[in-house]
Amino acid sequence: MAPNAGPRTDFNIAIVGQSGRLSYEALLFAASLRHNSPGFKGRLIVAEPQPGPLWPKDPRIDAEDVRAALIDLGAEIVPFVSEHFGASYPYGNKIEMLAALPAGEPFVFFDTDTLITGDMTSVPFDFDRPSASMRREGTWPTIELYGPGYTETWKSLYDAFGLDFASSLDLTQPDEYWERYLYFNAGYFFGNCPHAFGARFLEYALRIKNDPPAALVCQTVDPWLDQVALPLVIHALGGGRDSAAHAYLDGPVSCHYRVLPLLYARESEAVIETLETVTAPNKIKKVLKGYDPIKRIIYQGRGAKVRALFDQDDMPRREQAIRNRIKSNGFWLR
Repeated sequence: MAPNAGPRTDFNIAIVGQSGRLSYEALLFAASLRHNSPGFKGRLIVAEPQPGPLWPKDPRIDAEDVRAALIDLGAEIVPFVSEHFGASYPYGNKIEMLAALPAGEPFVFFDTDTLITGDMTSVPFDFDRPSASMRREGTWPTIELYGPGYTETWKSLYDAFGLDFASSLDLTQPDEYWERYLYFNAGYFFGNCPHAFGARFLEYALRIKNDPPAALVCQTVDPWLDQVALPLVIHALGGGRDSAAHAYLDGPVSCHYRVLPLLYARESEAVIETLETVTAPNKIKKVLKGYDPIKRIIYQGRGAKVRALFDQDDMPRREQAIRNRIKSNGFWLR
């Protein structure tokens, strides 16, 4: 992290918007950004995949009232073409959409299932040292009893792309413990040029998918491909795990809630207040009620019932346990 890195206001924010749930999440994101960060003067770009052979169904935002509401909130809906992933790997949207963003302009990408809960212009981004979300679990690789360990698996990837593996390690963590190795959640990431970032991201992801190193013989990269490639991209572009932005994102300024039942289960009262405040105006309520899970969870009180299932001071340690309790009580909607 650069020692004098300070808040920047000259950057763009990008999310992906497409038909169904993601379009309504995009509207929640845009409403929360405008409410909690009125001083943000950059562009809010909603990248929209276009119809093509990789999409059996038209992926574009199909609810015209959602599209109009996004534009009313100042969002720009920008098309991009899916040339490599599409419906077979929709997480690839966040890789391919980067080519549609303005070249040479700093950017922050967020997963659509995120709320902006504070002032984005207060975040001390150092765009020349890219990074990504550290709110993650050790989801990849899965270590088999007689298979390659963490070091052999990760080193094989760094070697494949000519990257220095040793400098990526967190030496405060024990050998063969997952946090020793550079790993991010791809819920947000940022850099100084989306085209440079995206070209490297696409190159690495396609090679890992199509020609993985031998050490990955025991591994699956579906759905983890984006999160396997992401640390390699960030390391190659001079970034890493140490960023002042981490104290703000996945903190007081943003919340990657994943799905609304999880938001009500585990997030702070401030996050719930943001959600319910930005969805209260009749103009946006009318649009959001067009998506049944949002109508039930926010407007018909299912969220409050989910909240009552948990002691927020004594939450299950694993996300899967939280999901299982919500599902067993019949409140899992997405």
